[in-house]
Amino acid sequence: MIKSLLIANRGEIACRIIRTARAIGVRTVAVYSDADAKALHVRQADEAVHIGPSAARESYLVGEKIIAAAKATGAEAIHPGYGFLSENAEFAQAVIDAGLVWVGPRPASITAMGLKDAAKKLMADAGVPVTPGYMGENQDPAFLADQAAAIGYPVLIKAVAGGGGKGMRKVDAAADFLDALASCQREASSSFGNDHVLIEKYILSPRHIEVQVFGDTHGNIVHLFERDCSLQRRHQKVIEEAPAPGMDNATREQLCAAAVRAAQAVDYVGAGTIEFIADASEGLRADRIWFMEMNTRLQVEHPVTEEITGVDLVEWQLRIASGEPLPKRQDELSIDGWAMEARLYAENPATGFLPSIGPLDHLQFPDDVRIETGVEEGGEVSPFYDPMIAKIVVHDATRENARRALRDAIDGTEVWPVKTNAGFLGRLADEPGFVSGHVDTGLIARVGDVLTHPPVPEEDELAEAAALLAASHGDGPVNAALGFRLNAPPRATARIIDDGGETYVVTLEEAENAEPVPEVLSFVEGFARSFRLDAPRGSAGGVASDGVILSPMPGRIIAVDVAAGDAVVKGQKLLTLEAMKMEHTLTAPFDGVVAELNATAGAQVQVEALLVRVEKADE
Repeated sequence: MIKSLLIANRGEIACRIIRTARAIGVRTVAVYSDADAKALHVRQADEAVHIGPSAARESYLVGEKIIAAAKATGAEAIHPGYGFLSENAEFAQAVIDAGLVWVGPRPASITAMGLKDAAKKLMADAGVPVTPGYMGENQDPAFLADQAAAIGYPVLIKAVAGGGGKGMRKVDAAADFLDALASCQREASSSFGNDHVLIEKYILSPRHIEVQVFGDTHGNIVHLFERDCSLQRRHQKVIEEAPAPGMDNATREQLCAAAVRAAQAVDYVGAGTIEFIADASEGLRADRIWFMEMNTRLQVEHPVTEEITGVDLVEWQLRIASGEPLPKRQDELSIDGWAMEARLYAENPATGFLPSIGPLDHLQFPDDVRIETGVEEGGEVSPFYDPMIAKIVVHDATRENARRALRDAIDGTEVWPVKTNAGFLGRLADEPGFVSGHVDTGLIARVGDVLTHPPVPEEDELAEAAALLAASHGDGPVNAALGFRLNAPPRATARIIDDGGETYVVTLEEAENAEPVPEVLSFVEGFARSFRLDAPRGSAGGVASDGVILSPMPGRIIAVDVAAGDAVVKGQKLLTLEAMKMEHTLTAPFDGVVAELNATAGAQVQVEALLVRVEKADE
């Protein structure tokens, strides 16, 4: 068995590998960039090596630095995780040439499956069903248009070197083909340095089903059944599950046998995934499932396979890389129950899923489910890497039980001030099509905005927030604004405002002997929001002040020009925010006094964070 392992990755997959390595007595070495100096995987590893600036192209994508770090620390092997250099055949060969163990497939296997057109030809020769289409060398636009017409619309244009949904276009009619081709080729050239495309028949009710395969150096290959990854947004997986709903045993047997043949065709060693596209318009049938591509690495969604099989796939990777045979034969593997995984991202569904970066001041997960993460409370989401915060993984006896467990786990997830897709995930878990198991890759696009709009605050939520925000005894902000009623029980109302700018007037039925707090966080059905008191103007109460200065975007405060209590005039500079490589000056909206200041030079702030509140001067 390997005794020491360098992990050429970061974040949750690095932490995942460290956990298994520690359990089987393997020493671990982490690598990190400037941005990751305080990252969780760095602290969890036995040793860590700095490999460069924050940008991945200057650190995690520089193979020479990673190999040098392995040699300097005495690591015997390198595990690439997924992403970065995990499917780079040249890097795999360089690791081997350096006398180190590569925890992955042979470089030749990576190369064979690296280009979609060549891989499909190889699979067809191996007797693996492939999607009808054109995969030839002729890239003349007129010729490709003729091929598309022969295949029959709609068709899908795909970059042969593509991935992650880039270099891919659906075309519904011949009149649109040439424009879509040119756009696809430009994107492919920019992203992959290769503008060659293939054309496939577009499946109208497509399901994305993949099979986990594993091979050893002794010629043994097994499958660990299938996963369904059909819930996708813009070709990015959102929720995965295993096994696939609606899969009967006969179809499963044929599908998994085809996956094993695919792995055998490239003499595969280690963990790999054979991805298939299924036409589910008439249910799952073996004659309507075709090879799409192979991922020559561990997949992000590997935990659902681990949950239904009881296998630690990372441990298998390390044992096979050490020369051991597969730990189990095919007849020793079986499916137990159902598993689901939801990908929690730092992104804001309300703004078109734009990434959300910044500090994780509040981060809480439920205790009774599997959480795969590379961050913790007090850390931050960096702008340099993939914005995944965690994978929420559940396992239960039945699909419905697993679905409910996933919904509960999402409800119990709390993140602030970074925006996340938790509410979107929760709505998706309750979507009728998903509940019934009738899913395809277009479901999210069809359902649309209903998945992203937060629920309207309930009365109980508003009442609790108002009570926490305002002390209704003494000279607290509620009494100063609204007073009391003569010859009646004490009663006050509070104006509170949420982070979306909505204002609510809430009656406080009972006095609260508590100090007012500046902000209250509320987590409902995965959606997060904050409430604060709507600042009063003057001692007699009335309408809210318009002197609240919020951060217009995530960024870093580089200068603060005022202090709390300072008198300011309209247009006076209050502070300077640096965001997106530009400086933004925030100024006083009118003459007044700095009543509240929540900004310090050097601090990172989230969008809509309250920075300054200016009260109008007494008139």
